[in-house]
Amino acid sequence: MKDKHGLLSGPIDQTLKNMTIPMVFGLVAILAFNLVDTFFISLLGTEALAAVSFTFPITFAVNCITMGIGVGISTGVARLLGRSAQIDAARLSGHGLMLAVILVIAASALGLTTINPLFRMLGAHENLLPLIHDYMSVWYLTIPLLVIPMAGNSAIRATGDTKTPAKIMIVAGFINGLLDPLLIFGLGPIPALGVKGAAIASAISWAGALVCSLYVLIKREKLLAWPSPTKIVQDWKDILAIGTPAALSNALNPISGAILMAMLAAQGTAAVAAYGAAQRVESLLLIVMMALTSALTPLMAQNFGANNPTRSFEALFRAIRFSVMFQFIVFLAMVPLSVPISAIFSQEPAVQNKLWHYLIVVPISYGMQGVMMMLVSALNAMKKPVHAFIMNLIRLFVLLLPMAWFGSLVDGTEGMFIGIAVANGITGVLAYLYALTLRRGIPAPTQ
Repeated sequence: MKDKHGLLSGPIDQTLKNMTIPMVFGLVAILAFNLVDTFFISLLGTEALAAVSFTFPITFAVNCITMGIGVGISTGVARLLGRSAQIDAARLSGHGLMLAVILVIAASALGLTTINPLFRMLGAHENLLPLIHDYMSVWYLTIPLLVIPMAGNSAIRATGDTKTPAKIMIVAGFINGLLDPLLIFGLGPIPALGVKGAAIASAISWAGALVCSLYVLIKREKLLAWPSPTKIVQDWKDILAIGTPAALSNALNPISGAILMAMLAAQGTAAVAAYGAAQRVESLLLIVMMALTSALTPLMAQNFGANNPTRSFEALFRAIRFSVMFQFIVFLAMVPLSVPISAIFSQEPAVQNKLWHYLIVVPISYGMQGVMMMLVSALNAMKKPVHAFIMNLIRLFVLLLPMAWFGSLVDGTEGMFIGIAVANGITGVLAYLYALTLRRGIPAPTQ
């Protein structure tokens, strides 16, 4: 296989840079996609915004299926490409897309029959259920359109190409941004569809992404083959062996976030509002780390496939060093910016003060959080997804939540934020020590 993106032979720093930068723009497109949806829906009123807000945990849970399968596809395809097994990679990619579509259709079918009881259980008031039904009935029917571009982009990234998936995400976000106001509020012969219009706009943008993704996979990368009845079950087992723990690991974050929000609710409305705003800022402050993890997994996996683990670990430790240095620079930038950012997100002095405190305290630990993020990517590339799940479980439920709770006992909301920062620091140290242990386990090269 020609190493056209330099994963097997190019300078590691430059290769990671070339892969990470496009992913940053792709992730910004996803954030913009969600912000545009939220903005236009908010114009419909508080009830519409509340109704769609109730859907976020469910939509995230269903998308966790595709994200997990995507990790399995990316790791498997990258390893096969590292061994120059292009035909096997195309077969695995095709089987992975089939598996993702089947699982999401099954989840959607279950979801369609349980909309009202499920959202009642989540605490939605009766007056919100018609709006939730309008949105989710369209979402469940059309979410399979998103599966192929999500999982397909993972296969494309496995080749080392992160520019194309980023372009596909940007195109989808652009289509959604154009259609949202037209379908939500109506124009001329187009009726005003409200929250249902937002769901339809998303579905059309997903369809556009699907066409682009399939074209790249079939025509350019030759990474989609017809199913092989004799190998499909084994490929599904291999993908699920990585994808299932990865999906569960993704699901831990919103669960821990919900628990943390409940703890903050005891501190008052200002604490909840400050933390909600802080999470939106944090998603931007960590966006480079998220992009870097998407670049690191295929680079390491291809080199493991090519039987070059030394290069894989060199990439991991370079990514770790960059994470610590880059996020420290981000922290230094936040010191003068924390006050104006706090003023942008709230007019209430109590909320501003708590948000300022978060932005001063927690970002100093982002570098160590980045170390953990890099380790999780490395473990997935090494086909150790259960270890990645356990590390994330320890970070959130053994360290972060207990330390946040203890901090709240000592110094209220501010103590909780300090507890989060301390937990991030400890997990980063543990992740680094574990990475050193893994590197020491590399077999000595044969002479």
